[in-house]
Amino acid sequence: MVALFFGLARATGQKSKEGNTKLNLSDLKLVGQIDEKYQSFNIEMCEVVGGDFWIPYDLLVSSKKGDFEALKRTIPPVNLYERKLRTLTTALGPMYIRVSGTWANTTYFQDNDNPKLTSAPDGYENVLTRKEWKGVIDFCKATNSELVTSFAVSNGMRDSKGNWTTAQIEPLVNYTKSVGGEIAAAEMFNEPTFTGLGGGPAGYDAAWFDRDYASFKDFMSSAMPEMKLVGPGSVGEGGLLIDTTEMNIAAGAIGKVISTRAMYTSEPKPEFEIFSYHFYGGVSKRCGGKLTAEDELTNEWFSKTEKELDYYKALRDEYNPEAPIWLTETAEAACGGNPWASAYNDCFRYLEQLGRLAKNDVQVVMHNTICASEYALLDQDSHEPRPNYWAALLWSKFMGTKVYESGISSQAVDVFVHDLKGSEDGITALVINPNGNESAIEIPKDAEQYLLTADELLTKTVKLNGKVLKLTANEKLPDIKGEKVSAGTVSIPSYSIMFLTFRN
Repeated sequence: MVALFFGLARATGQKSKEGNTKLNLSDLKLVGQIDEKYQSFNIEMCEVVGGDFWIPYDLLVSSKKGDFEALKRTIPPVNLYERKLRTLTTALGPMYIRVSGTWANTTYFQDNDNPKLTSAPDGYENVLTRKEWKGVIDFCKATNSELVTSFAVSNGMRDSKGNWTTAQIEPLVNYTKSVGGEIAAAEMFNEPTFTGLGGGPAGYDAAWFDRDYASFKDFMSSAMPEMKLVGPGSVGEGGLLIDTTEMNIAAGAIGKVISTRAMYTSEPKPEFEIFSYHFYGGVSKRCGGKLTAEDELTNEWFSKTEKELDYYKALRDEYNPEAPIWLTETAEAACGGNPWASAYNDCFRYLEQLGRLAKNDVQVVMHNTICASEYALLDQDSHEPRPNYWAALLWSKFMGTKVYESGISSQAVDVFVHDLKGSEDGITALVINPNGNESAIEIPKDAEQYLLTADELLTKTVKLNGKVLKLTANEKLPDIKGEKVSAGTVSIPSYSIMFLTFRN
């Protein structure tokens, strides 16, 4: 249990004197530019159709090693027409909404208006109805979002020789068009790296993936030419591959691993319009992970996101150099997140990840998920905002698409600088202090301060400039108001996050 209280930390801490702590706004170096939908989100296909997803920790009972199914519970389909869910999601936009996940690999599209099938046809495991898919399309329209997805790859949509067919994709594409929907981008296969875990055919390998992708690309070029082709959607390489010996999952559940390099060195060589990968810095306690809440406030933890990116960026540069990079699935930890993923503790990981990736050529980051399991931004049942929702909201309000080098080299705080969203000549500095000591930076002119703090790291209650953030009585967002701070030294409390906005 982490119980580090800010009053105590401030009383005992010392201001850092290490490195340069002066923010120079007159000579900022532009280091990149991100997509306007940079901060984006996943809604798992399992949420859309209903099915077995990660069981909450308070309902989890000890399971035998290898009993993977004991880690999950059946959830009903999410109500994508709920006003509260739409309101809170819209506030984070514009964005991409990715409806995918492992369940998408084995989902059958029921292309009629009959009652939902009670079981999936042979070769599939799940059923998606027209009504459920229209709910996705309507949700994207209502929340100023663009849809990203993936499709079935299981045995049900293959011919007798195992070849990929349009059996599931063609009716889904046609129905999408018939109700005025669009698919902005799609991966063919969610996480082909772990093909066995993801419902791929027995014996599936890199060459098979490449043959499938060639057929997929050929069909989509005529059926939906405006849709961007994204891939490969790999996960866990670069020295961070999930170690099954530390997981409460049988090694056989992972199955065969297909490397990204093997996909690119087999024939026919795939070429993606957007290069995608997934990243989790570790696995949750639910699956036997050894992470602690304290681990996730260290630079070693934060830098894992760059380590994984370096691996995949090198492959992109070698094999698909013209493709922009998207991180299409990420969260605090795999297997639904740790218990503290829903607490203030995760705000630091969330914003450090966005800040670091924006400086390193990643165009879009899709957090998993909006409203399912511990790593979600909203509580799964009540849809009440969790701490990282408030962090995401402030990012969406203030962080623009131009990315600058801050020039600050303090070891005590991390500073990320973007243009001020919605302003022609403004700047936002995001200052993160994940340490138990108070720190400080020097600013050259007056600013507006938006300071996130909490009374302890594992709380679900967050304060903005000292006032608790919560929805109003009619479930609307509160006014987000800053406080004026003067040019000079600005104190950064221990375990705090500060957005400083400068105008003109």
